[in-house]
Amino acid sequence: MRNTVRRRLRHLLAERVDRLPTGSKLVVRALPGIAGAPSSALARELDAAIDRAVSRTERRR
Repeated sequence: MRNTVRRRLRHLLAERVDRLPTGSKLVVRALPGIAGAPSSALARELDAAIDRAVSRTERRR
């Protein structure tokens, strides 16, 4: 199950990696409850996490 979620997240992230600043490192941790979530929910959660990470990076500059 973990590998399935990892593949789904990797696919979604590939479509969004250009939103991250150059040289960024991103760690995505899938919690057990997300395994049965539809891709649309995973995408929303991933978008929110990326937005938070980018926002924090911009505030530090």
